[in-house]
Amino acid sequence: MRNSTLKVQNSLTRNKEVFKPINEGYIGMYVCGPTVYNDVHLGNCRTFVSFDIIYRYLLFLGYKVRYVRNITDVGHLLDDGEDRILKGARLEQLEPMEIVQKYTNGFHNMMAIFNTKKPSIEPRATGHIIEQIEMVQEIINNGYGYEKNGSVYFDTVKFATDGKGYGKLSGRVIEELLSETRDNLKNQSEKNHPSDFAIWMKAAPEHIMKWNSPWSVGFPGWHLECSAMSTKYLGKTFDIHGGGNDLKFPHHENEIAQNMGACNCQPANYWLHTNMLLMNGKKMSKSDGNTISPEELFSGDSPHVTKGFSPMAVKFFFLQSHYSSPNDLTNDALLAAEKGYKRLMQAHKTLQSLNTKSIGNSLDAEFNEIIETALADMDDDFNTPRALSRLFELVTKINSLKEGHIDINQLSQEALDHLKKYFDAFLFDIFGLLDEQEASGGNSDALSGLMDLIIDLRQGARTNKDWTTADKIRDKLKELNIEVKDGKDETGWTIN
Repeated sequence: MRNSTLKVQNSLTRNKEVFKPINEGYIGMYVCGPTVYNDVHLGNCRTFVSFDIIYRYLLFLGYKVRYVRNITDVGHLLDDGEDRILKGARLEQLEPMEIVQKYTNGFHNMMAIFNTKKPSIEPRATGHIIEQIEMVQEIINNGYGYEKNGSVYFDTVKFATDGKGYGKLSGRVIEELLSETRDNLKNQSEKNHPSDFAIWMKAAPEHIMKWNSPWSVGFPGWHLECSAMSTKYLGKTFDIHGGGNDLKFPHHENEIAQNMGACNCQPANYWLHTNMLLMNGKKMSKSDGNTISPEELFSGDSPHVTKGFSPMAVKFFFLQSHYSSPNDLTNDALLAAEKGYKRLMQAHKTLQSLNTKSIGNSLDAEFNEIIETALADMDDDFNTPRALSRLFELVTKINSLKEGHIDINQLSQEALDHLKKYFDAFLFDIFGLLDEQEASGGNSDALSGLMDLIIDLRQGARTNKDWTTADKIRDKLKELNIEVKDGKDETGWTIN
């Protein structure tokens, strides 16, 4: 195992802390996964890419990691009380589990496109109803749950009065807490206090997804699944719990309450939260049109971008911001990320071609220090933007070695091998980037030149108002999964 001092920003304590696993050499990590009622949106992609990099770096350090990421397929309610899965099934006229399978497949496909590793375990909420019923009973037995008309609610006032720390993660106090909007609104009057939340809900007769329980035929509360599944696979207390910042309250706050209510156990020692993905400086919103899907980003079929961007260029863009900081998606930022990604990959190719005669080693310490600094940046709460900046220091030096501005024979073979090893490790093992040129068969320079020629010919047809030829070129390219995007100043293309 690599000797390092890893520090993480713990949302629970609001401090950056030295990471100490419960069991030396082993890490249990739970990340809240998607609710599979719709296509995964770009903000979710940023979160899961961020935790993939965290997972990859922990593996790089030598830890054996059990990474659990759930699939929510029941119980996540909209503000009007309708289950998100059931709404998707109603709108698409499909069975609920058809909706779940369709969008789970889509989520997996998108994660593969971004080259993320699969989790160790990916449990579904509907596969763990028994565990959730058992946890509800434990909460009731310990005095923190009460039943009303077949539904069971968590008693937040008693929990807070007993000094259990409700609101510790989100920083809220009990007097400030409003109604839990994801509970069924018609049942709000059943609660002892507006901040109480449902851990089991009695189902209406027309509700499709429901199970027998000691209290009613119903379904579990949204927060309960993560408490039950993380406990089942990682133990009552585990190392890391992650998710998007928007889950801090109420979801994660209520998870902590449920675990404490069931076993008086803090579920995780370290809580990590990713921040929001903005677009053009504003929160993404379908209502005002300030949104873009991953597919639109790849194809360029959106007014917000001038061309399509490859998945690795988008991933590189994600890397340029710390996971806990907001990330502002703009066309200019994507263009810069695309340029940076290509420069990094070209430097990788250049580095692999370099050799030394090992005359001296006066440069060894300089190169090794940059590598160690990049690793120290990753040890500092997985700081990818700072680590990237170190890699670009190396890119400049690699290019200087190639061009002869720096004498490569002042670098020992050992140091050159060390540089190749860690440059590769950062790009492919830690950041999870792919060389898209190699992935396309290694003929990307020829392909790029050919596409420039084709687009030039199509532009000539458009200038001559030969729309038939222009459209034929575009349509034929589309058949080959090459999308052409006509911008204001130039025409771009991307392979789908």
